[in-house]
Amino acid sequence: MTGKDLYQGFLRHLPRSSGVPQFSRRYLLSNTQEIVVGRDLNCEIVLDSRLYGMVSRRHAVVRPSAPSASGDCWLLCDLSSANGTYLNGRRLQQCQELQGGDRITLGHDGAEFIFECQIKHQPVQRSSRSVPFAIGAGKPIPSGEHSVSFTQLFPILSTGRDLTRKAYLIPGILTVVFVVLMFATVGQPEAAYFNQILVATYLAGAAYYFVYQLCGKYKPWWVLLSSAILIVLILLSPLLPLFIFVFRTVLPGRLPTAIESVSLPVLIVRMFFGAGLMEELLKALPVLAAYLLGRQLRSPWRERIGVWEPLDGILLGTASAVGFTLLETLGQYVPEVSQNVSLEMGVSVGQVGLQLLIPRILGSVAGHMAYSGYLGYFIGLSVLKPRKRWQILLVGYFSAAALHTLWNSMGVFSGLLLAVVGVLSYAFLTAAILKARALSPTRSQNFATHFGERF
Repeated sequence: MTGKDLYQGFLRHLPRSSGVPQFSRRYLLSNTQEIVVGRDLNCEIVLDSRLYGMVSRRHAVVRPSAPSASGDCWLLCDLSSANGTYLNGRRLQQCQELQGGDRITLGHDGAEFIFECQIKHQPVQRSSRSVPFAIGAGKPIPSGEHSVSFTQLFPILSTGRDLTRKAYLIPGILTVVFVVLMFATVGQPEAAYFNQILVATYLAGAAYYFVYQLCGKYKPWWVLLSSAILIVLILLSPLLPLFIFVFRTVLPGRLPTAIESVSLPVLIVRMFFGAGLMEELLKALPVLAAYLLGRQLRSPWRERIGVWEPLDGILLGTASAVGFTLLETLGQYVPEVSQNVSLEMGVSVGQVGLQLLIPRILGSVAGHMAYSGYLGYFIGLSVLKPRKRWQILLVGYFSAAALHTLWNSMGVFSGLLLAVVGVLSYAFLTAAILKARALSPTRSQNFATHFGERF
């Protein structure tokens, strides 16, 4: 039996500093096959999209090359990634041979690896059959599979910020808080309206959170909350009566009363001016305000607060719709209808209010949030394409108003048609989100490319 020296290459993934114990992972490189690193699940080394949004789906590759004088050789190549690959602090322009101790960074301040190379004395088998060296390439090297570490027994000590970024800890905390508050008011008739506010806020927040996750772009929570608060203040200001006068008195947007009978064409015209055009313009005001404010700020606050792409417009538009829906539902729709129903049927106002509240708020995903988010897409698109700004804005404004009109009009005649319009509106919103993600200048940092990659 004779022997010869073989070289093993490894990529050691350096953990991010988060104030909790973490351990690096070591990946074995192949002497015969290339190892692709990225966020795509088909890569040999898969990185978490939530932690490494700046890493492309197929970011870089480590390829085996002809053995050099110092041993086996591996080349590092960038795969035309959006944010580049850095070797020892310098951006990689072409493939480069790796040396032991080289530091690899994917994107600026992104995922980091250390290249390690060591000699392994591999005996040569006399049998003509051999086992390929590439078995297990790209997989983390198991360490102590027969032992149990302290952090394995107490996993909460090693998960760090994954709790908030991957485990949906914040939504869970909010859910517990709302449940505790609901239990605290059980048996208190005077707390009926308070419970309605809790349920409405929770359901609207959950609906918005779904849209936020689908958009996949980080936007400060206080900016989104400000959009919802601003539309509430607008609706409570003298600006609302002015809009009502213009769209429902000057323009043919007078809404029919409960006892008035009108034909479908007349109803559509009235709803288009009195509901579609008026309400969509109102809900777009916070989005336009964020755009104008962002223009006055410097980077990075300009991008955080303002509207610089369609995803910004969708996020701010749907947040404005949440504020609009809550005020309209809690301040007008539920009190009026529940009072009438309770008098006719002899049941409590609080019971009727909750029954009206739940479908009304959940319907906002296919209602106000869909129209406002759709218009927000066009506001953001007009920023990307300023030469066609007014054409884009007009198409978006009238499209959103038309969807709004169909919803209000069809509900008078048929529940089935109302459902069809609701599905259509939601389809328009999701289509706008998917197109916005494709157009996003920061699409490499989008955490919603694949929901499954975050688990």
